[in-house]
Amino acid sequence: MKIFEKRIDPDFEGLRRCLLKNEIPDRVYFMEFFQDYKTKEKIAKRFGLTENLNRNDPFYNLKKEIEIQSFLGYEMISVQAEVMPNFKLEKLNENRQNVISTDPVADGPIQSWKDFEIYPWPKVSEIDFSPLEWLEKNLPENMRCYCSVPIGMYKFLIGFEAMCYMLCDQPDLMKAILTKVQNIFTEFCRVVAQFSCFAVMWGADDMGFKTQTFLPPEFLKEHILPIHKACAEIAHKAGKLYFFHSCGNLEEIMNDVIDFVKIDAKHSFEDAIVPVTEMKKRYGNRVALLGGFDMDFLCRSDEYALRKRVREILEICMPGGRYCLGSGNSIADYVPLENYLIMLDEGRNFML
Repeated sequence: MKIFEKRIDPDFEGLRRCLLKNEIPDRVYFMEFFQDYKTKEKIAKRFGLTENLNRNDPFYNLKKEIEIQSFLGYEMISVQAEVMPNFKLEKLNENRQNVISTDPVADGPIQSWKDFEIYPWPKVSEIDFSPLEWLEKNLPENMRCYCSVPIGMYKFLIGFEAMCYMLCDQPDLMKAILTKVQNIFTEFCRVVAQFSCFAVMWGADDMGFKTQTFLPPEFLKEHILPIHKACAEIAHKAGKLYFFHSCGNLEEIMNDVIDFVKIDAKHSFEDAIVPVTEMKKRYGNRVALLGGFDMDFLCRSDEYALRKRVREILEICMPGGRYCLGSGNSIADYVPLENYLIMLDEGRNFML
């Protein structure tokens, strides 16, 4: 079978209906949180997607992204790299000089009030939003853009091991850091929400592992979910959507994520935790689900098995809408390109 023999034209309004309406969509819609740069380069070269583009064009990368995503069958492009607040993960001395190497997994750049005061907090006012200004005028009418809102940055600013101590030893400092992070991202969301080409704020915050959440559920409900809620409220007030990316087992807080934060869609699923088909049965009538094609299966299976699994997922997740096909996490550079294309191709040809 020839890959992508069936053509799909981007249709953002169709995608929006698929995400929000309790009805069977007119076709399968696709969604990915991230695609590796090398993978996109291979796709562009294989299908000749950039042959007519001028590499010296200052907006070449955005034009290339539009070509790649529309060809693959996506309704949105990511502008994360272009407009994201820049958080530094190196520790500075009192004079904001002499960078000290840190391990953000163990202990990030903020360990004390002094660190908090000298940390070079990013300023939304200094972000160059010209990519969005260009997209306002040049993005195809049937497409939109999105970017990640990495609220989980607090884990890297403190370091996970250090954060476990800070929760008990310096709760006031922990609260100050979270407040600062919230203020930065709510300001960022207010700015991007003004652009009509911008459709989705994708909150990113890995909160769990295979069996439970990293931090106590009550802490997450009291201190972390309100940050997501504040960003979601800004998105919804502006008529935008708020997606939620979080790896791990979130069963203990899932109802709060849906009912308190009021997310429009949940992303990141792993068969070893809860398959997306099971999540559809549990929550599919309350929130949209994105992706869920297990990463291990996507990487190691042959074409027959891949196509069969796509159909199995779609037969369960498509009824009632509120589902988009995609990987369980993201298209990393280790995902075989052919397997990725097969997943998309089978979705193109699926009929319920």
